[in-house]
Amino acid sequence: MTTSLTLLASGYNLNTTFVVLLIVSLSLLPTGALAAEPNKTHQQKKLRFGSNGVFKILQVADMHFADGKSSPCLDVLPNQVKGCSDLNTSAFIHRMILAEKPNLIVFTGDNIFGFDATDAVKSLNAAFAPAIASNIPWTAILGNHDQESTLSREGVMKHIVGLKNTLSQVNPPEAKFIDGFGNYNVEVGGVKGSSFENKSVLNLYFLDSGDYSTVPSIPGYGWIKASQQFWFERTSSKLKKAYVSKPQPQKGPAPGLAYFHIPLPEFASFDKSNFTGVRQEGISSASVNSGFFTTMVGAGDVKAVFTGHDHLNDFCGKLTDIHLCYAGGFGYHAYGKAGWSRRARVVVATLEKLEEGGWGGVKSIKTWKRLDDHHLTTIDGQALWSKSSSGSRRKKQIPAA
Repeated sequence: MTTSLTLLASGYNLNTTFVVLLIVSLSLLPTGALAAEPNKTHQQKKLRFGSNGVFKILQVADMHFADGKSSPCLDVLPNQVKGCSDLNTSAFIHRMILAEKPNLIVFTGDNIFGFDATDAVKSLNAAFAPAIASNIPWTAILGNHDQESTLSREGVMKHIVGLKNTLSQVNPPEAKFIDGFGNYNVEVGGVKGSSFENKSVLNLYFLDSGDYSTVPSIPGYGWIKASQQFWFERTSSKLKKAYVSKPQPQKGPAPGLAYFHIPLPEFASFDKSNFTGVRQEGISSASVNSGFFTTMVGAGDVKAVFTGHDHLNDFCGKLTDIHLCYAGGFGYHAYGKAGWSRRARVVVATLEKLEEGGWGGVKSIKTWKRLDDHHLTTIDGQALWSKSSSGSRRKKQIPAA
C-alpha cells in the first residue's frame, strides 16, 4: 500500500493509473490488517511528547467517504472531474502524513457520508485505511452523517474502536450514563525521562455533538448535552488536580484542546476583523445553546476548540481566552467550492525548555492549515496560546527557544 500511495502523493490530480494502483493496494489489505489485536486495549497505548519537545496533531474534517472509486468528487474544477473520487481523499491524507509526520491524527466526524455508503463497515475501513497503514495513533468522533448507512451511531463508534492503532472509545468507562457515542479524553505525557514524564501535559477532549435534534419543538442539529458536560467538568477537574499535585506540582492546569463536529453557537461571534481564515457560509450550529462554551470557560483548561461540519469555513477566532477553530472541508465526496482547495488543520504544542535542562510543561500551541494543491501550501499560521500570556506565568520568564 505504501508504494501506491507514494505515487499518489506526487500530485493532487489523480490519473487513471494512480487510481488503479490505489484500488489494488486497498483491495490487498485483509480485514484483519485493519482490526486491533483482540488482547490489546487502547488504554495500553500511551501518547507522549517526543525528545524534541513537540507534539503535532493533524485534523481531518468531513471526509464524507462513500464507496471509493465509484463515489465522484463534488464541487471541483472541470479539469479535475475525470477520475476524481473518494480516492483523492485517501491520497490527501497520505500526502499530509508524509509532509507533517503527525504524532496523532484526529478525524472530526462525517467520516463517511452514510446516504452514499453502500456498506458502512467497508466505507469506514477504507476511510481510515491511510491512517491505519501509517501506524500513527488516531482518534475519531462522529458527525451528523456517519450513521446514515448500515450502522447506527453506536454501531459506527464500536466499529471504529475495534480498528488498529486507534485511541477512540465508545464512551468513558467511568460514566454510568452519558449521552451520545464517542465521548472520551486522551492524555499526552511529558518527555520520557523528564521530570514531567508521569504527568499529562496536554489534555485532549473528544465529544459527540450529536446529529439532529430529537426534541420535536427544537428543529435543527444536535448539541452537547448536560450529561456530557458533567463528564467533561469532572474529567477536567481530575486532570487539574493531578497536574498541580506532587511530583512537580504546577500552579495551574495543563492546557486542553477539545474536538467535536458541530460548531457551537459562539462561532457566530466573529467577523472578518477578529478571526484568521475565511467564512463563506453560515454557522450551522444547534438552534439552542446548551452552554458548553460557558462550561469550558469555567473549567479553565481548554485553550482551543476544533470542529468541522461547515466545509467552506476555515477560520479561527478567540473568544474569552478560547480559540474557536474550523478545519475546512477535507473530503472530495463532500460539498465544497470549485477552485477553493480542500484543506487540513495542523496543531503543534511545544514544551518549555527548563533552565536546569530537560523539558517541562507546554510552552506554546500554534496552528496552520495545508491546502491540497501541488505544493501542499501552508496558510494562516497562528499562535493559539502561550504560557507567558496565561494566568499561570512564572516570575522569571524563560527565553523563547
